[in-house]
Amino acid sequence: MLGTDRTLPTPFVLAVIGLGAFITALDQTVVVTALPSVMLDLKVPIAELDRAAWIITAYLLGYTVAMPLIGRLGDVYGYPRVYQASLVVFCIGTVLVAVSSSLEWMVGARVVQAVGGGATVPIGMALATTLVPKGQRGLALGIVGASAEAGAMLGPAYGGAIVEVLTWRWIFWLNVPQSAVIFLALFWLPNRRNVGAKVDYMGGVVLVGALLVLSLALSRSSLFTFDSPYPFLLAAGGVGLVALLVLVEARTFQPLLAPALFRSWAFLTSNLTQVLVGVVLIIAMVTVPLMANTVMGKSPFTGALWLLRLTGIIPLGAVAGGLLVTRLGSSPLTVTGLALVALGLFLASGWDLGIGDPELTVHLLIAGFGFGLVIAPITVHALGSAGEDYRGTVASLVVVSRMMGMTLGLAAISAWGVEHFQALTAGLEFPLPLPGEAAGVFETRAAEYLANVNAAGLELFQRFFLAGALISLVAIVPALGMRKRLRP
Repeated sequence: MLGTDRTLPTPFVLAVIGLGAFITALDQTVVVTALPSVMLDLKVPIAELDRAAWIITAYLLGYTVAMPLIGRLGDVYGYPRVYQASLVVFCIGTVLVAVSSSLEWMVGARVVQAVGGGATVPIGMALATTLVPKGQRGLALGIVGASAEAGAMLGPAYGGAIVEVLTWRWIFWLNVPQSAVIFLALFWLPNRRNVGAKVDYMGGVVLVGALLVLSLALSRSSLFTFDSPYPFLLAAGGVGLVALLVLVEARTFQPLLAPALFRSWAFLTSNLTQVLVGVVLIIAMVTVPLMANTVMGKSPFTGALWLLRLTGIIPLGAVAGGLLVTRLGSSPLTVTGLALVALGLFLASGWDLGIGDPELTVHLLIAGFGFGLVIAPITVHALGSAGEDYRGTVASLVVVSRMMGMTLGLAAISAWGVEHFQALTAGLEFPLPLPGEAAGVFETRAAEYLANVNAAGLELFQRFFLAGALISLVAIVPALGMRKRLRP
């Protein structure tokens, strides 16, 4: 094994951690296109689609809640070894998914898989800041972020291609040799243990519980419609666990969440900005294909292509942000990215039923590039608030902030969208043929009703885009607090 003082080629380091982030991020979205085949194989009827959706939700929950504890394990025991242990857990989970015989089995296996996979992005970011020369850290973080974004973006296409040629189970079997390559390559990276550091396991368990309960609460649309007490009970339980966490951490010598982090303006502004970015990102990602497939009357494939114009450029924006962050500083670059997101979504809020190219593509590319541009500066600024012994923890919390924002945003637009659409269509009555009415008259009334419903849907989606643009502008406020300039 290489000595800890040996300098490794930066491209090799980035190839290893970038590939790991890419492969595990694939599994966030890979089952989207394979879901019908999975449901058929596991004998889940279409009427129980809400249960089948837990195949996706379970991975996102496991991916999110385990990150801070695993990040701290990396801080203490060395990033490469904890990365390898996480890959082992990921492979165990992926094998259990591949041999699933029931929906319940598969959902549980997806959680195991996600706990291992969730480590790759924050530990990869910590590795990037440890093994890459200081002047190239922004670029390294941009590449790690771009790899994760590319994996999540290509997941549906990757899964669909494998299902077309083989079966859905091969989606997961193929993870094993891919992970093995990364596992072996990690032996070449120096493992630097922090001998004097400790892992706060009690705090980690409480934090995992708090994140799990809060994620479940934020994922319920009834949190905004007030038609069920369950999300509020869950939120109260989550707040109670947070209070317990504060008590536990106050009595711990080396707490998982160091109090110094929450006294750091850099840490707080970075994470607040990241939460708002997550809210806006999910609004855009849901609205684009849904708008195409409903009021625009486009096929699901066309809707996917529209979304690809938004998400496909995010990795390019992430790399560009990594290249520019050292020269421009985190705050100006983040503000620029958010302004581009706001501009792109504001332009999209003016779409009519006849929108087409080049306007459609240009608007989505502007917003997508802005989303990518903020990845590196937010992460770099947050990591700048932590000492070397807390980099993995901080990197994981940055990712968690975005996932929590996406969870909150999805619940909000689900609730607001249904309620607002009902308000927009409240005065419309479904046309029924009247006795003695000529066929042409009925067809005219039916066409008028359909046009009014489409107009209401169009107005709703336009307001979604406009809300996303406004939240992007709000996010500029904490981004302006990220004023610390990075020096090479």
